[in-house]
Parts: sequence; structure tokens; C-alpha cells
Amino acid sequence: MIKKQKVILSGIALSTIGVTSLVLKDKSRRYKIEDSMKKAKRKIMKFMSKEVKLDNFPVKKAGHPDPHDIDDNKMVSEGAMYAVQYYDEKKQ
Repeated sequence: MIKKQKVILSGIALSTIGVTSLVLKDKSRRYKIEDSMKKAKRKIMKFMSKEVKLDNFPVKKAGHPDPHDIDDNKMVSEGAMYAVQYYDEKKQ
């Protein structure tokens, strides 16, 4: 079984290398792909460099529940039990 997987993965790797080399053989395609990669990198770097301002963040309490907020804790516990109750009802 493991030998069969190695053969399949080797075939996939060789196919990928072959297709990539055919695509990159042409200079115009190579420059087009290189330009696309540079643009994508710039967009990612621009997105990563933005600061997340908590004033504009839509959820104020996410990840920081107040232990003294009884109503919120009750809502969370009921939400956590919903899936269990739904499963139990379907099972019966």
C-alpha cells in the first residue's frame, strides 16, 4: 500500500514539474506570472501591515468574557448545549 502511494505521489510531482516547466518556458508567460506573484505579494504585505483598530472592531467582548456578567454566561452555556440537545433529539 505504501509503495503504491509513493508511485502516485511521484507521478503527481513529475506531472506538476512538467506542466510548470512548459508554462514557464515562454518568456511572456513567465513575466506575466512573475508580475502576478509580485502584485499578490504586495497585496498580502499591505493587508498584513494594517493595524487592527479596536475602535472599529465590531465585537467588543470577543475572547474576554466577564465572569460577573450572568446573562452573557447563561447565553453562552445555553448555546453550548444546543448542539448536544439537538443531537440527543435526533438520536431518540
